[in-house]
Amino acid sequence: MPSSTTRSETISLSTLRGEVTGRVIATDDPGYDEARTVFIGGIDRRPAVIVRVADARDVATVIRLARETGLELAVRSGGHSSIGHGVCEGGIVLDLSEMKALDIDVEGRTAWAETGLTAAEYSTAVAANGFATGFGDTGSVGIGGITLGGGVGYLVRKHGLTVDALLAADIVMADGELLRVDAESHPDLFWAIRGGGGNFGVATRFQFRLHEVPLIVGGILILPGTAEVIAGFVAAAEAAPEELSTIANVMPCPPMPFVAEEHHGKLVVMAIMAFAGETEAGERALAPFRALAAPIVDMLKPMPYPEIYPPDDDSYHPLALTRTMFVDTVDLPVAETIVEHLDASDAAMRVAQLRVLGGAMARVSADATAFAHRNSRIMVNVATFYEGPEDLNRRTAWVEGLAGALRQDDHGAYVNFLADEGTERIRDAYPGATWDRLTEIKARYDPTNLFRLNQNIPPKAS
Repeated sequence: MPSSTTRSETISLSTLRGEVTGRVIATDDPGYDEARTVFIGGIDRRPAVIVRVADARDVATVIRLARETGLELAVRSGGHSSIGHGVCEGGIVLDLSEMKALDIDVEGRTAWAETGLTAAEYSTAVAANGFATGFGDTGSVGIGGITLGGGVGYLVRKHGLTVDALLAADIVMADGELLRVDAESHPDLFWAIRGGGGNFGVATRFQFRLHEVPLIVGGILILPGTAEVIAGFVAAAEAAPEELSTIANVMPCPPMPFVAEEHHGKLVVMAIMAFAGETEAGERALAPFRALAAPIVDMLKPMPYPEIYPPDDDSYHPLALTRTMFVDTVDLPVAETIVEHLDASDAAMRVAQLRVLGGAMARVSADATAFAHRNSRIMVNVATFYEGPEDLNRRTAWVEGLAGALRQDDHGAYVNFLADEGTERIRDAYPGATWDRLTEIKARYDPTNLFRLNQNIPPKAS
């Protein structure tokens, strides 16, 4: 592949700077290395130019530049893609991170949000009026990527996916046209962007429905990581009221200051829990989890919703391998399998993450949006750190071994958590008729596959 220096010769930087309001960052500009860094570690790609766009007009200009030069186009909101889709080698990065306008309609209970906002920024702003929209589990994630992929977070059982709160979007298409997309205008495209990822255009703004969430009861609960506790936790989460959404991380306990040293390195269930309802009812819903075993740490309490997000560390760029799947059950034998595999690894961090789904998410028809996994019961994510290239093969084998041991009848995948696993796994994210419909919509709106640096849905051949 040509170097970024060679590639940049096809772009007139002075012309580009005159055409956009936002900041153009070239390879020799201050801040270039910081601007090309994404969340996941081990990604060292050097784009020819990075454009931190200021508005939809800038977005259209960058799209036109990519179309005319043929250079690869990476679109970045928060930069949290698990395989670094927010940056490319020798191409153009369209960086939305400075588009952060937020217009809250308190009376109408809606918000228009630009897609450079992070989940924490948005959540903190709307919480001032007692509202929330459910995103994911990390505050620094950009709302652009997580929304387009579906959005599974702390309100998933009470209020559904992020896309279930999506009312409209402004999208710049491959030809540079800005479309307002909703249930009445371009309904096929509106269907596709609710789970189909960034395959169809660049979303510059979203309109979300706001849910009343003045407080939650939640936080961190750490329990011993035995098979009995794991299976009991999942059973309790399935039996819990829909107001409660949980994420259970089965992992060696990190050396956190609020955990007694005797527990460091031992298997625990580190649960993050959010009950979106009345405080007294929340305490009752959390009681069965506290009763599973003597808690190692119990930080569950009433709190404003944004406090559920852990503090961000800008220097944190882990070398990590992941696999995602859905399963129907995590009973005692499955829990024992998890413990056995975690005990067999010496990686600095390894985890099996369990998210019980259902509730509001499951009441939406599977064909209502491009997110087709409405009936999936439990999401499982397997992950491990690795030290470098020399450590990669054995850690990959471990991740794939545990994922294979846990696989059941549900072969679906959540596109936002997919790693670089090939075309067939992308098809698993969009099963059956969903894939066929998406490829037809792709052919209408992006026939040349300009937006291809993603979990790609190619246009259907004419």
